[in-house]
Amino acid sequence: MKQLPGIRTLKREQFNRIYSKGLYFANKHLVIYVLKNNNVNSLVNTYGISISKKVGKSVVRNRIRRVIKESLRLSQAEIKKGHNIIVVSRTAEKTDFKAIDSSIKKLLKRANLL
Repeated sequence: MKQLPGIRTLKREQFNRIYSKGLYFANKHLVIYVLKNNNVNSLVNTYGISISKKVGKSVVRNRIRRVIKESLRLSQAEIKKGHNIIVVSRTAEKTDFKAIDSSIKKLLKRANLL
């Protein structure tokens, strides 16, 4: 799969730093961790997606991951730049695009990123 322009993924050390030092916002379906980039002139956000094996089988987890990536891609122009963002899926109840997209947008608004 081709990398989306402007969306970079996080490495393990960055995940651990964001989990320990970042702010988090949660709802029924998702949790979003946010930490401002160290680079002051950063013009892009870095994203990470985490889905536990408890959520479902690999087909379900991959579907949720694809829907989350698409939602972030479509919202990319509206999201404030210069942040590290991790999206963690809690449940596999609603894997449709509309539910996940609205959850992500609500959490990003709560985090003052929209």
